Amino acid sequence: MRKRGVVLKLFVVTTVLILLVFSLVMLAEGLFFERFYRTSKIHALERNMNQFAEQFKSAEADEQETSRLLGAFMNHNDANTSILNKRFDRITVHPYFLELQAGSKTITIRIPMNGVTMEAIPQGLQIGDQLVVDGIFMDEEDTILHPAAIRQQHNNTALEEGLVRVKGKITDLMLPEQRSFNPLYQDVLIDDALRDWVPRSEPYESRLQSGSPVQLEWTDEWSGVRYAVLIRSLPEGKNGDRYLFVMTSLQPVGEAVEILKKYVVYMAPVILVLVLLLSLIYSRIVSRPLVMLNRSAARLAKLDFTVEPEIRSKDEFGELSRHMIAMSRNLDSALRELTQANEQLQEDMKEKQRSEQLRKELIANISHELKTPLGIVKGFAEGLQDEVASDKRDRYLAFIVNETDRMNALIMDMLELSKFEVKAVRLEMRSMSMTDLLQRVLDSFSQQLESKQLQVRLNHDEEDEPFVQADPRRIEQVVLNLLSNAIRHAVEDSVITIGVKRTSPGKVCTIIENTGPPIAEEDLSRIWDHFYRAERSRDRKSGGTGLGLAIVKHILELHESGFGAMNTPQGVAFTFTLNESRGDLHE
Repeated sequence: MRKRGVVLKLFVVTTVLILLVFSLVMLAEGLFFERFYRTSKIHALERNMNQFAEQFKSAEADEQETSRLLGAFMNHNDANTSILNKRFDRITVHPYFLELQAGSKTITIRIPMNGVTMEAIPQGLQIGDQLVVDGIFMDEEDTILHPAAIRQQHNNTALEEGLVRVKGKITDLMLPEQRSFNPLYQDVLIDDALRDWVPRSEPYESRLQSGSPVQLEWTDEWSGVRYAVLIRSLPEGKNGDRYLFVMTSLQPVGEAVEILKKYVVYMAPVILVLVLLLSLIYSRIVSRPLVMLNRSAARLAKLDFTVEPEIRSKDEFGELSRHMIAMSRNLDSALRELTQANEQLQEDMKEKQRSEQLRKELIANISHELKTPLGIVKGFAEGLQDEVASDKRDRYLAFIVNETDRMNALIMDMLELSKFEVKAVRLEMRSMSMTDLLQRVLDSFSQQLESKQLQVRLNHDEEDEPFVQADPRRIEQVVLNLLSNAIRHAVEDSVITIGVKRTSPGKVCTIIENTGPPIAEEDLSRIWDHFYRAERSRDRKSGGTGLGLAIVKHILELHESGFGAMNTPQGVAFTFTLNESRGDLHE
C-alpha cells in the first residue's frame, strides 16, 4: 500500500482551505461589500445626527457655536450638511470660518460655500498664526468679512479696488478637515439635491414630524456620482421647526469595489503562489514534531533509549514529547533494573549452586575430619577395654584426650563460622591501637616462636601511631588466625614481618609476611574456603581445622575491609585494611 505522508496531506488540505476562504471572501466583497458599506455609513450618520440634534438645541441661540457644531459634524462624517426651515429652505449657516484679532477688533471671516475653493485656503492653519485677508466687510461694524484672498504672509501685492486688507492673528477657526474631494463644491450640491427632493417631500412630512429619519438616494446628473441623503427633524426651538439635511457620497465604495475586482485579477497568480509556498512551509512546520515523534517511537520499539526527541514547544506536541521522554527514561530504567535483576538472579543461582557444592564438601570434610580422630579414639579405647599393659595405658589416654581436644576445636570453629554465615554476629566498634593489639597477640605466641626459632619484626610509625575503628575482639581473632597460619608455615630460623601503615586517606593497612613455601597461584583465591588446604599432602598434626581463614574472611567482610593473600620473593603475605579513627583510644 502506497504511503501518503502527513506533510502532503497537510499541504493539500491547507492549500484547499486557504483558496476556498480566499474565494469566498472575494465573492462576498463583490456581492455584499457595497451594501455593507452603505448600511454601515448610514447607521453611523443616523447615530451622529441624533447626537447633533441633542447638541443643537443648546447651541441654537449662539450663531458662532451653531457654525462650529455644524462644521465639526461635517468634518467628522465627511458629509455635506445643511439646516432647513419648515418649508425645507436652507438657513444660512456658515460652518467654516476664521476669527482674526486685528488690533483691538475681532473680525470673523466666513468661508462661503461657493466662490471659494480649497486651494484658496492655506493648509495647516492653527490658532496663533498670522494671516492676511483681502475682502469686503459685510456689516456696518466692519466685523464680518467676505474673503477674496487669504494668505499667511504679506507679499506686497496690490490691493484690488473695492477690497479691504486685514492682517491679524488667528484666535479661532473651523476649516474643512478629512473631507474627500472638494467639500465646498459638494456643499453647493445640496441646493441641487433639494430642488429635486422638495417637490416630492409631501409624503415624508408626517414621518419627519414624528421624529423618524428619511433615507433617500440622489444622483448628480453632471458627474453621475450617487449620494445617500438623510433628513431628520431637530428639536423645536424659538425659530420654529428645523430639519437636518445630510448628504454623503457613495462614490468611494463603488470605486473601491471596481478596483478590488481588478486587483484580484492581477493578484490571483501571486496569491496562488504565496498560498502554495506558505502551505508547504506551514505543513512542514506543523508536521516536523510529529515526524520526530514517529522516529522516536520507532527507536523505542527497538528498545533504543539513547536519543530523545527535542521538542520544546508549549503545545500538545511538546507535552507529548515530554511524556515520551519520561516514558523512555522509565522504560530504560525498568529495563536496566530487569537486566540487573536478571544478572543478580543468575549470580544468586550460581551462588546457590556454589553453596550447595560447598555444603556437600563441608559434609564430606566434616565426615573426614571427624572420622580420623573418632577412629583413633575408638582404637585406643578398645585397647584400654582389652586391658593393655599398664605402661601403655597413660599414653593411650593422652592420645584420646588430644583427639578429643582436636574434635572440640573443630566443632567450636564450625559453630563460630555458622554464626557469621547467618549474619548473627554484631560488631562492637571502638577506636583502638592496631600496634598494641599486635603486640598482645605476639606475646601469646612466644612459645611457638621459640620452638621454631622464629623472630618477629614489627614495623610502624612510633611518632604518628595510627588508630582504627573496629571490633577489638574480632580483629584480635583475625590476627590470631593469620599469625598462627604464618608461624605454622614459616621455615625455622626465619623472620616474620608485620607492618602497619596508612595506604590512603582514612585507611590503615596491616601486612603479615612469613618466609616459607609459596602458595600455588590457582589456590590463592580458594584458601578462604571451608576446609581448604593448600598443602594437601601435609599431615593432620600440622594442618589445623581448615576453618581459620574462612572465619577471618567473614570478620573482615563485616568490617567492610579489603583483604587478600599474595606470594612474595621470601614467602607469603596476608593483608587487610581498616578505617582509620581520629577519636580517643578506648581500652
